[in-house]
Amino acid sequence: MNDLTIFPADIVAMSTGQLAALPERQKAEIDKNLDESLDWLKKARAKFDAALDIAYGEQARTALRESGRDFGTTHIDDGALHIKFDLPKKVSWNQQQLAEIAERIVASGEKVDAYIDVKLSVSESRFTNWPPALQQQFAAARTVDSGKPSFTLSLDLE
Repeated sequence: MNDLTIFPADIVAMSTGQLAALPERQKAEIDKNLDESLDWLKKARAKFDAALDIAYGEQARTALRESGRDFGTTHIDDGALHIKFDLPKKVSWNQQQLAEIAERIVASGEKVDAYIDVKLSVSESRFTNWPPALQQQFAAARTVDSGKPSFTLSLDLE
């Protein structure tokens, strides 16, 4: 991010049309500088969050436990600084074990969806490798949308 010709405040003030009309070198500069800035901000955020956890994490976790909870939100104070601490619950399920449980539910005559959220999907690579007759059977259940575009810029320096 050395030798900036366009500063972040300038980018925010410009319209998308103005940004689109910039010369190639400035577009490449902005792209590179934004990527470097995002990387720096992510690292700085992670480091500062780790510092906050060192400073307040145990006190906040203790406050949660004392209120009879392992997860959730609590508030603590450090002098004039008020800290809202949120510790979300992160649940994951063993897919193999769930599949076995689902088989037992079906075998007992129950409906699986009464107990387990089931989301069926087909990998795109598998679908494209199927013979056309099989693809046709699945075609009506398949919707294709575009994702968010991304651009990678590079300059050919003569």
